[in-house]
Amino acid sequence: MSGISKYKILQEAKKYFSQNEFKKALEKFAAVLQTDPDSKEAYNGVILSEMALSGEGGAEALFDYYEILKSEDKESADEIMSEILENMDGTLEKLSEIFADPLRERLELEDGILYDDFLDILEANDGDFKSVFDSIMFSTKVIITKKEDFMAFLELLIDNEYYEMALNYLENALSVYPTDMELRNLLKKLAQKVAVEDTNTK
Repeated sequence: MSGISKYKILQEAKKYFSQNEFKKALEKFAAVLQTDPDSKEAYNGVILSEMALSGEGGAEALFDYYEILKSEDKESADEIMSEILENMDGTLEKLSEIFADPLRERLELEDGILYDDFLDILEANDGDFKSVFDSIMFSTKVIITKKEDFMAFLELLIDNEYYEMALNYLENALSVYPTDMELRNLLKKLAQKVAVEDTNTK
């Protein structure tokens, strides 16, 4: 397969994916992979298409994230996405579980503090998020019961460069609410932050 032909088929595959025609996207990505087994873009595309076809939430958001990364640095984007897809194990709690568990039970079982209490501690420490959060991570958990608090918490994680943790939370949240625009916008913000940091470290 020539470079031009490969590029054209990949573009068709991405177009189909963006139109939610995941079976056609899968076929196109697979066609590239058959003739170029080392194509990470085709490999990642196959996995994302299979995820979408199986109804697994978050596939579309991950695809958007991948496209943003590629616009900054294609080679790094392929590696980053491959690593994400290979390590997705669903071990973190789903956003639905955060909202569904009885608050008192969670506080007792997890030795946690409410998000409002966390904010009070943060204010008492002059807004030093990294210092407060790092100390809390080793002794207790922040219990979040409202979506707006969860979104604000994700913003704080991203702004303070806890990128991997923010991505893990977003992946699991999007598996529950795959079409939530607030979550998808946060994912784009995260991708842009990561891309800028990668550029600055080169």
